[in-house]
Order: sequence, then structure tokens, then C-alpha cells
Amino acid sequence: MEGPSHMRRLRSGFARRMLAFDAWIDSSLYEAGFQAREAWEILTIFFRRFRVSGWRRGVVEVLSEGFTLGTAGCILLLMLAMPAFEETTTDWRNQGDFAVTFLDRHGNEIGSRGIIQRDSVPVDEMPDHVIKAVLATEDRRFFDHYGIDFLGLARAMGENVRANSVVQGGSTLTQQLAKNLFLSNERTFERKIKEAFLALWLEANLSKKEILQLYLDRAYMGGGTFGITAAANFYFGKQVKDLTVAEGAMLAGLFKAPAKYAPHMNLPAARARAAVVLSNLVEGGFMSEGQVLQARLHPAEVVDRGTIKSPDYFLDWAFDEVKKVATPLGIHSMVARTTFDPSIQTAAEESLEYHLRQFGKQYRVKEGAVVVLDNDGAVRAIVGGRDYGTSQFNRATRAQRQAGSSFKPYVYATAMENGFKPESVVSGGPISWGNWSPQNYARRFLGKMTLSTALINSINTVPVRLAKEHLGTKSIKAMAEAFGVESPISEYKTMVLGTSGMTVMDQATGYEVFADGGFAGKRHGITQILTHSGDTVYDWNRDAPPPRRVLSEQAVASMNSILVQIPEIGTARRAALPGIRTAGKTGTSQSYRDAWFVGFTGNFTAAVWLGNDDYTTTNEMTGGSLPAMVWQRLMLSAHKGVTLKPIPGIKNPFVDPKLIAKAKEKEGETDDAPAEEPAAPQILSGATTRVLRDLADRFGAIATPPVAAQKPATLSAL
Repeated sequence: MEGPSHMRRLRSGFARRMLAFDAWIDSSLYEAGFQAREAWEILTIFFRRFRVSGWRRGVVEVLSEGFTLGTAGCILLLMLAMPAFEETTTDWRNQGDFAVTFLDRHGNEIGSRGIIQRDSVPVDEMPDHVIKAVLATEDRRFFDHYGIDFLGLARAMGENVRANSVVQGGSTLTQQLAKNLFLSNERTFERKIKEAFLALWLEANLSKKEILQLYLDRAYMGGGTFGITAAANFYFGKQVKDLTVAEGAMLAGLFKAPAKYAPHMNLPAARARAAVVLSNLVEGGFMSEGQVLQARLHPAEVVDRGTIKSPDYFLDWAFDEVKKVATPLGIHSMVARTTFDPSIQTAAEESLEYHLRQFGKQYRVKEGAVVVLDNDGAVRAIVGGRDYGTSQFNRATRAQRQAGSSFKPYVYATAMENGFKPESVVSGGPISWGNWSPQNYARRFLGKMTLSTALINSINTVPVRLAKEHLGTKSIKAMAEAFGVESPISEYKTMVLGTSGMTVMDQATGYEVFADGGFAGKRHGITQILTHSGDTVYDWNRDAPPPRRVLSEQAVASMNSILVQIPEIGTARRAALPGIRTAGKTGTSQSYRDAWFVGFTGNFTAAVWLGNDDYTTTNEMTGGSLPAMVWQRLMLSAHKGVTLKPIPGIKNPFVDPKLIAKAKEKEGETDDAPAEEPAAPQILSGATTRVLRDLADRFGAIATPPVAAQKPATLSAL
């Protein structure tokens, strides 16, 4: 047996090994420290040879700081470049090989899309004078810069300063192509940064010839045409190879503002612009005065295409819809019959432009968008902006802007679907949700009130209380998505008041559910797709998925009983139509950046948004002011000659005289002041009956902002 002495020997051996290990660590650390100090001393002695003094030291310090700042700048540039370069991960070269001819609802041709790839002509085969005309006007130093022309930018800035206005642009042809391929026309600092980086990326990945080819093939040229080849055929009825100097100059002048200078719409303006292009050719040294003299003496003549305006925003959206349907079918050249209504489109465009011209400066607003749906889901009109030639960015289908209070009907619809009634009473007092304490528009709180009163007067605290205490944001989001809203909806608590971005198409699609009795999934823009031989390969009535009920009849009736009162006694009195029952909701986002009115009758649903591309604030424009007025004017036109239908849950499509009396009573009250600016009483002269005049007086048939010395409008102005 091993005794205690053996155990002591084992412990003694282990202790000696641990002491030896500890000594090794100590000696190793000491030796490493000694060698490090020795190496540092050698390094210090070495660098002392380069020590400078006097003015040389100042230079070294400046260079050192420059290197530090340059490194930080490179890191910052990389951070800014990464979002831009993400845009290049898509298949940006391929636009598909679809060629679609579009017909309106009556069978008349309204335009085409997808012709660029079919008709593209290589740059080498285009006339030399055409290429020179484009470069002389758009980018004279195209072959000398690397995507960004700093000399040209400095020259443009100098000219703009001297003229005290923007008379020259500094964007290169490559930057313009980057915007056309990857970006929108929204005027934001972020977009300009992306544009610069993408221009550098294009220069690094494509040859100059490829960049020029893409630019000439993808640019919008007016008249619904894209690319210089399609434009040559549309305006002159000839191939681009056969263009004269005068014709080439006219086409080169279209790149700046195709809608303004389109020769089939304004030939004098197009010729004046062509004269500027000819002067650019001479000034830039591309051609001599003698070479352009004939073009000056004999301006280009164009093919008579009439003055019919192409509904380009609608066609862009419809082209995407066709591709979704046609891709599985394996067809690429087709005719698509759409739901487009030219008269409603004209009414929407006219109403938007009229009000922006009249009151845009007063409200500091420059842009707008409109979508009109028939209550069976057919898209009748899309206005994606004021001028497609200036900006092809479709604000109706692509711009996601805060919905403001126009989102509240989704909250209340969720409540109605969960057992609440219009007469259900909820507190309108202060409420806090975490560190968030929402305020009402008038900065005052009310006591208990019905849901009907809360929505009519756009009280903020009530929907917040519903979401926090009864519904939850997840169920509200699910309801909005079930209605057909495609934009991503946040589940954060502030979403209740419309802080999520939504498109105008989303809003029209969602409210159409109220107008159609609670059914979703009926929105469509294409009714049939046919081959050129006349065979029907797709029919909406036959092939589309059946609609689905997302809101019960009881909930629809409850919601509509509230929404019809908003244009009558609530925040949207400027949207009320004379004698026609109207429903809807206003919306105003934070800092007055976005203003909405979304509404419907028994026949049509329309969504109107007004704001600025650069997200600047308006002059306190609310949804109950200019958007409601745009909506009213277009709806008055849309309902001409139409048999009125009742709103679901509202038996009478005409305004009840009792409601007029109720509205008069409300005007004398102050306790239930609207959450947004109310409509001032208006004067309507020239009405054929006293009843119509009274209706117009109370509900703003020709609504105008409350400015002094406003001239009374007449029915003929409609």
C-alpha cells in the first residue's frame, strides 16, 4: 500500500512543476517586454532621421491631417455608395421583350409599350449629325469626363449665379441615364448622391458607346414614345437612319422637356428649340454655320398625329399589369383592352392642374396624383403627376407618402368588425402609449364621445385608444392588407395615425372596399388580352380570382353611415357634391407635407394626394382644403350623365334634406369643431334652382380656399 509519504511526494512534484511554469511565464513576459522596448527604441531612432522642423513640419502636419480626413471621407463615401450600388443588383438591362398595344374601355387605341428592344438601331448606324446634335445639347464633354463633369458643373453654376435663376443644368448624360435606369425624379439630396455614384458605376462597367446607346434607347421622347428610334417613326414617319439635320435637331431638343417641345402638340415651340440645338452644334464646334444653314432655312415638318394626349402614367402601370398576366401565358406581342376612360382621365388631369395653377403658390404645393376607380374595381384614370414629359415617376403607383388621418377608416373598420358600433362610446381624453402622447389637431381634448363623432371630427386620441386597449396594431395592419393595400404597413403604435407610407393606388383600392359592400380583390386595369389575330388569351371575368369578402355587411353599413357624414358636417365639406351622397376621409401628415382626400359615391372611388417631391412642407394645407376641392371638381364631371347608385348601407343616393338642416345646425356649434380646417360657406351664382344653390352654398359645389375678394364661381365653370 502506498502511504502518506507517497502522497507527499506527489504533491511536492506538482508544486515544483507549477512553480516552474509560473517562473517561465514571468521570464517570458519580462523578455517580451524587454524586446518590445528595444524594438520601440530602434523604431524611434529610425524615425528621428525623418523629423522635420520649421515650415517643413507644418507641411507634414497638414498632410497628416489630410490623410486622416481623407480616410474618414473614403469611409463616408463608401457608406453613401452602398445604397446606390444595391440598385444595380436588379436585371436593369432587361425590360422584357413584350410589345403591347393598348385599347381603352371603348376599343380605341390609346398607346403602346415595349417597342424599344424591337426597334433599337445601333449608334454606329445612326447619322453622325443626330449624335452630334444630342451631345452638343446634352453633354458636350461626354467623351472627356468619367460620369461627373466638374468643369461643366462649375460652368453651369456660374451661369445660374449670373442669371439669378436655373438656366443651365450640371448633370452629365451618364447621370441622366443613371436616373432613368435606376432612380425616380424625386428631388431629394439622397437621390442626387445615388445618381452621382451610379454614374461612376456605369462609366466603370460600360463603354461610352454603350452608355450613349442606352440613353438614346431609354429616354422618354414625348407622344408616348421611348427612344430616339420610336420618336423618329412617330414624329417623322421614317427610320432614324434617314433623319435630316433639321429633324435630328428637333429630336435632340426633346430630351430636356419632351412634353413641352413635342412637335405634334406644339410645333412652334419644337422649332424654336431645334434652332437652339443648331446653335449649340455651332458653338460646340460640332458643325459649322454653313452646315446648319439649310436646317435653319427649312425647319422639320412632322406627321400629323393630332393633339390627343397619351395617358402615359396609366400605360406605364398597365404595362406592368400586362406583364404579370402574360408572362405565364408565354406570349410577348399582344393587344390589351383596358378599363381606361378618356373622359374621366381628362377630368382628373384638368382638376389637378386647375387647382395647382390657381392655389399652388398660396399653399406652396407643386405636385399631385389621382386615381379613379369604378366601384366594380375597374381603374378608370391615373394621374401620376402634373407633367409626364418632365417626370416619368408615377406618384400615383410608386410614391409612398404618409396617409395621415386618411388611414383612420382602416382602424375603425377593424373596430366595427370586432363588435363596435358607430354609437359605441369611447373616451376622447388624453392618452399615453409608452412615451408617446398624441395630440388632436386643435390641441384640445374632449370627453366621452361616440365612434361616429370621433371619426367625423378626426379626433386622434380615440383611434389610438382603440388600438392600444382593444385591437392591437397587428390586427389593423392585417385589415389594411386584406383591403388590398400593397405598401408595407408598420406595426409600430404610431401607425394608427397614418405614419406608414401608402400609394394613391393603395388608398383608392382600400376605400373601394367600402364602396363595393366589403369585397376586396376586384381592382383591375386589364379586361382582355388578345393576340393580333383576335384570339382572346385572357379575360378578367373568366380568369381573374373571385373577389373575397373582407368586411361584413354590418361593418360596411356602420362605416359608411359615418363616412357619408364627413363631407356633410365633418372635415371634408369642400368635397360634397350637390345633391349626390358622398363619403370619404381627409388626411394630413406631420408638418403638412402630405394632404389627402379619399372618397366615393355609389358609382366611383377616387383618391387625391397633394404635396412636394422634395418633401418640403406646404403652407398648412390640409386634406379638407385643396385635395377635397380637386376631388369634387373631377367627380362633378365624372357623374355627368351617370345613373346614380346608392352607397352600400346608405339607401338613398341623393342628399336627404334633413342632413342639410343638420349641417346648418352644426355650423352654429363649436363643441365638435372639425379636426381640420372647415370649408367656408360659398356663393354659387347661375344655378338653375334654389335647391341646388342652397346645396352648393352649404357643401362647396365650387369650393375655394378662404381668401379675400374671391369672385363667385358659376356652374358653367364646371
